[in-house]
Order: sequence, then C-alpha cells, then structure tokens
Amino acid sequence: MRLCRFVVALPLCASIALPCAAQSAPASKPIRLQRAYERMDEFVAQQMLLSGTPGLALALTSREGLLRVQTYGFADVKSRLPVATETLFEIGSISKSFTAIALLQLREQSKFDPQQPITKYLPWFQVPSKFAPVTGHHLLSHTSGIPRDRDVIPSSLFQVAGLRELWTGYAPGARYAYSNIGFQILGYTLEELTQQDYGDVIRKRIFEPVGMSSSLPFFTHADRPRIATGYETLYDDRPSHRSHPLVEAPWLEYAAGDGSIAATPADLAAYLRMLLNRGITARGRVISEESFNLLTQRAIQTDREGKCWYGYGMGTYEEEGHIFIAHGGGMVGYSSMLLGDITAGLGVVVFVNGPGNPGRLADFALKCLRAALQNKDLPAMPAPDPPTRVKNAADYAGTYAAPDGRKLNLVAGSETLVLEHAGQKIVLERRGPDSFFVNHPDFALFLLRFAREQKKTDAKESKPPEPGKVLEAIHGGDWYAGENYTGEKNFKPPKDWLAYPGHYRTQHMWFNNFRVILRKGQLYFAMPGGGEEELVELSPGLFQIGTEETAERIRFDTLVNARALRASVSGSDYYRVFTP
Repeated sequence: MRLCRFVVALPLCASIALPCAAQSAPASKPIRLQRAYERMDEFVAQQMLLSGTPGLALALTSREGLLRVQTYGFADVKSRLPVATETLFEIGSISKSFTAIALLQLREQSKFDPQQPITKYLPWFQVPSKFAPVTGHHLLSHTSGIPRDRDVIPSSLFQVAGLRELWTGYAPGARYAYSNIGFQILGYTLEELTQQDYGDVIRKRIFEPVGMSSSLPFFTHADRPRIATGYETLYDDRPSHRSHPLVEAPWLEYAAGDGSIAATPADLAAYLRMLLNRGITARGRVISEESFNLLTQRAIQTDREGKCWYGYGMGTYEEEGHIFIAHGGGMVGYSSMLLGDITAGLGVVVFVNGPGNPGRLADFALKCLRAALQNKDLPAMPAPDPPTRVKNAADYAGTYAAPDGRKLNLVAGSETLVLEHAGQKIVLERRGPDSFFVNHPDFALFLLRFAREQKKTDAKESKPPEPGKVLEAIHGGDWYAGENYTGEKNFKPPKDWLAYPGHYRTQHMWFNNFRVILRKGQLYFAMPGGGEEELVELSPGLFQIGTEETAERIRFDTLVNARALRASVSGSDYYRVFTP
C-alpha cells in the first residue's frame, strides 16, 4: 500500500508498568482481531524506538463504529505524563478537509461556487497576476499559482492581505503546489460567507453532527494543558539524527483554516467514519453525495506516476481495486495521518508528538485490520532496515577529489558504506536516493550526496533506465570529482553572486533558517533537512527557487562589505547571521 517525522527510554504497551491506555468496542474481540492488535502494537514499539517518538495515539474504525483506541508513551516527557485517550493532538493539515467540507455545505446552499473567482466572496483580496483570476477550485486543489507559504505571523489575516505584495508564478490550474496560505484564504472566505468565526462554523457544521465533542476547532494558551507537548530535535539548522536530543517545540496559538484543529484519536476516528460513509453520520448527512465526490475527486495529479491525486482538501489513490483517501498533517512538534479504505470501509488515525512516521504506522495498521476482518494471514512484521544498510555500496566506493586537493575516500563493505576521514572510519546512513548522513561534526550541516551520469530514456521503453555510474560527491558548497568524472572542473560564477552565499534566519515557527550555497559555479537554496533547490536568476538579485515552473522567489539586498544581509523568500524576510 502506498502513501501519496533526546532519545528516551520509551514505555511500550507490551510492558507491565506502562503509561498506556486503551479503549475498545464493548463487544469481545475475535481472536484474529486481537492478534492483529498485538501485531500493530509490536510494530508501533519498533517504530517508536527507531524514531525516538515520545508519544503516540492510534485509532481504528470501521464504517459501522469505533474498533479501538490505543495510546503509547508520554504526552509530556518531563512530567512522565502518559498519552491518554482524552489527550489532544494538533492535527495540522488534516484540518484542510474540514474547511473544504464547510465550503461544500455552503455550495449546497448556493452560497459558494468553487468555479467563481475568490474575489466574489473576498472583494478585498488581491494578488498581482497576469493570469486568469484565482478561484475557489484552485485554492481547494492547491493549483492557484501563488507562493506556497507566508507563515511569518501565524494565524493572522495579514497572511492573506499581504499577498497583494506578491505575485502568481503560473496560470491557476496549471500545476499542483501544496499551499497552506491557499486554505487560509478559504478559511477567511468561510467567515465572510457565514459572518461567523471560523471555529464556530467548524464546531456547528462538522463537530456537532459528527460527534467530535472533545476536540477544538482552534487552540489558544488556555487549551495548552489538554494538548500533548510537541517535541523536535535540538538542532534546527541541519539534518536530524536519532542521536540528537529532543526539546520542547515552540508553542503557538492557531485559528486559521489550513491547520487549526486539535483532536482526540476517537474524535478524529468519528470524522473518518463519516467519510467512510460518504458524508453520512447517525445524525444524518454532513455533506451530500455530490459534495463527497467533489471532496475526493481527481482534481489534480500529485505524483509523476499518475497514482496519487488531490481533490478538495483530501488526497486519494487506488490500489488493488480499493479506493483510499488520505491526508497527513504537521504542526511544530506534531505529525499525524488520516487513512481510509473507502472500498473496505476501514480507517486508521495516527498522532505523534515528535519524531516519527505516522504514515508508515497507519499503512501497516490498516493492512493488519483488513487481513483480520477478511480472515487472511496478517502481514509479517517488517524486518528492521537499519539506515546503515547500503545494498549498492559498491556504486559509491572510490576516491573523490575537490579542486583544492581535499579528498574523500569511500570504502564499500558487504552492505555498508564507510567514509575514511580524519583517521576515523564513519559508517554512512541512508537518507534517500544517493544521499547519506555522515555522523561526524565536519559533515553535520549537510547530507553527503552523489550524482550519477544521466542515461537517455527511450520513449518506447516502459521501464526506467538503469542508474548510471556515480560521477561526483557533493556536501553543501563542497564538490568532489569521482574517478568516473570527465567533465569541467573549473567554474566561474558571476561576480555579484559571491555576495549571496551564507546562513539566513528569521523568527518563523515552521521554517526559520536556510543556507545559500555556491557550488560548481551555481547557487543553491539549501534547507535544514537536507533538500536543495537550484536558484535560477530572473534579474540582478532576484532568483526563482527551483528549475520547474513555480511561484517561489528569493531576492537579496542590503549589501555591506560585498555581502547581502537580507534575503526575502516569497515575501518573508530573512537575515544573514554569523553562523556558517
């Protein structure tokens, strides 16, 4: 099944002295269900230990009713407060489907038309553009063409009003680019149409008919004691590692339409149950069949393979003849997953309050649940796949030389890749295709990546070409030519580009720093987690972030001693700092 994030001694539900709680349907469980639950618990224990997850909640539901809620670990590590069934978690972007449903309800009342320009409902809304107007459909499906995020001031109307200072990067509807600000616009549209606060609208139109009596449509400081403490790794400026201590994540209040809901696992399972019933609850319909079809339509493809799609605030895909709905959520210190098998009428909700992979957990739990109810063999426990296992290690073995004479020596073991550096042998850890984490201070800020020769593809061939030979190694601004590299080795960037590389920061809850690096004569936008985007110059000091069509821009200004001191990323200002 496909799905289109301190290390403490974690308490697990297989132990006796557990800070864990369970709530199940009153009827006795069939033996096969009990075995499925045990298999899920075993997998959760494995994944929490590997990821260093402080706390977790998992809820299972069928189309007919709640099957199980299980909690694990700590809602607060310092006080050793266990996660309980009534613990609230911030569900992040899963909230987007709530905003979409409320607007679809207004569509049923002829008060909202997704095909109309959003200015029909928000007359003051402006975004400079040479293209057709942005509609509700574009915002609901993440195809508006506006820059993705402007979260410098979380949950503020200025987030939307400030778009008048920005731009659109391409014609609305042309391509998918996930946009939080788009759903903030929709949340304020909902308020304008109903003349009510967003939270009141969501509580009345969705929470009450669904039965989400313990959840919050927005959260303030007064609600903080009820919400699990969020955790993130100590270092915010580099790829994370399980050896990094966890610290409490920054706290914020939130009430915007892109991610303001805090829910208990049972409450969100009730919401998922409504979706499994295509909009129906025991109290009646929440949305019509037509609205449910719009919610889960294939409005825009979200992957290159054509298997994953986005509708209105909800993702969807098909596998083995089953239709699935899915949406993840992330807030500062929290991540979550809502996953439903519409065909089988089964669903899973997973919350974590720190590092972890709720999507992987939901996927496995749903497989176990389906197998148990269909009287089939349970899926085997996935064998631990340590990040140090590199099956194709021989691809990278060899010596790589930088223009200044520095060298990297990589040695392949049977299934390991070792970097010989400063008299040490460092075992590398996989972080993606051709990228590795090097657990050494000299390599802490960036991943070590390798580039391969690009083989030409034959349009008639259905299979992708075999990977080419590894040619070079890169680490931040450092470049090393491998033994197979025969290209250019001397690069001269434009002189004014030398002012831009550096480390930039701001007071931003989600994305507070990045680096600009210069490598092989090209500028790159380097994100803390390890991702990089090439910068494409549009005019002096102004660059597009990424080579594909996008609205994301970065502008450098305020030069002192031939160094830019400010970088504005799609309207959000960041400032050069002293750290490398």
